[in-house]
Amino acid sequence: MKKYNKLIMMFLIGSLITGCSDTDQEENHEDHEQHSTISDIREETESIDVLPAFLADKPEDMQTIYKASAAHRELLENIPCYCGCGETANHKNNYDCFVFENREDGTIVWDDHGTKCGVCLEIAAQSIVDYQNGKTVKEIRSKIDNMYKEGYAKPTPTPEV
Repeated sequence: MKKYNKLIMMFLIGSLITGCSDTDQEENHEDHEQHSTISDIREETESIDVLPAFLADKPEDMQTIYKASAAHRELLENIPCYCGCGETANHKNNYDCFVFENREDGTIVWDDHGTKCGVCLEIAAQSIVDYQNGKTVKEIRSKIDNMYKEGYAKPTPTPEV
């Protein structure tokens, strides 16, 4: 899991994080309430080790965040997303931005929502890096809530930790 750290940190520093799809959005992301997920793609693979085809043409750091997100289900199910997907896509937490369903037989249904939203990717990446660096879920949750409390959409209805 430590190998994710370097790529995720490069992602956080890199220019890929530009917000959700709309490059003309203002810095404070006030328009996230208008975030639409009508075109989200869902794709099933045999396990979390097999990434969906919709990631094939995406940057390696994005693929890394998807794989790391799937591997950190318990963490990300306790972290809200602040892009507006709680209202537009009925997401309950940041994990939902990447994975639609984990099936009992081990198959996974991926969601491409995160490929179109820098806020989703940034929250997942920061949360995973902090977790790998020894922070508790409660500390991470508090940090994310504080980082996104102003200028972003209403958070997903993620229960308190």
